[in-house]
Amino acid sequence: MNQDIRIGTLAQMNSAVSVLPQILPHGFESFSLTLSRGIGGVELEETARKVLDILAGRAVVSSLGMYGNPLQEEAAARDFARCLDAARLFGCNVVAGFAGAIEGRPLQESMPRFREVWSELARRAEDRGVRIAFENCDMGGWWHDPRVNIAHSPAAWEMMFDEVPSAALGLQWEPCHQMVSLIDPLPQLRKWVKKIHHVHGKDATVAWDIVRTSGIRGGKQYVWHRTPGFGDTNWTDVISILRMGGYAGSIDIEGWHDPVYKGELEMTGQVRALHYLKQCRGGAFVPNPVQ
Repeated sequence: MNQDIRIGTLAQMNSAVSVLPQILPHGFESFSLTLSRGIGGVELEETARKVLDILAGRAVVSSLGMYGNPLQEEAAARDFARCLDAARLFGCNVVAGFAGAIEGRPLQESMPRFREVWSELARRAEDRGVRIAFENCDMGGWWHDPRVNIAHSPAAWEMMFDEVPSAALGLQWEPCHQMVSLIDPLPQLRKWVKKIHHVHGKDATVAWDIVRTSGIRGGKQYVWHRTPGFGDTNWTDVISILRMGGYAGSIDIEGWHDPVYKGELEMTGQVRALHYLKQCRGGAFVPNPVQ
């Protein structure tokens, strides 16, 4: 009960078998298993079997993540397709990743290639009952020179979903990437909640005094990625909007970014975020009285 939205964390696919037994007792309810750039030597079927044996019903695999550039790298597109095929082995129905980009060219020039690559991947996902969630990180690019991922702004989302109007395509959303762009995440969440297939638990702190006095091009850092509970976002509102929009997936904490809770304090911060997000979800379930 009270787990319509699970609270979990990310784990690298290639180390999941050794890491999950260590962190599962902390109370994580879901795990997003990630691959950077490609599958490499990971044996997906064997890993799925071992991971599910470790979880033993105490938590679920919420999603697989494959973060390459499928618009420029054919191997990345093939590996994303392999993840779509393997998702059900892990008991999940979401595969997340970058949309890709034609780097060095204005964002709109990526659209023909986006349509070519993702139309096929969307059909593959539909055939397997799997959904695709585009991560929103800008990866250091911008509109006129995207890097790895064009799915970093609402204007791009509009173009992408017009190019490939498949219900299988959606977003892997988090407040942090919006706040880095000085976007208010909550109104955006209300607008796009029906297209959100997975949520990363990552927040941000914006130093508005620096923005107001120096702007964002004055050489001063104006925003920091934060672990939930240490940033500016009201996650009670986030979860309320997700619930009202019918979202019933996971919020998986994306760690390894916080400037304070890092190094030896990494898991301290993540477990604090886990408890914080469970409280934002409403705390322990309390049954109604029987009439």
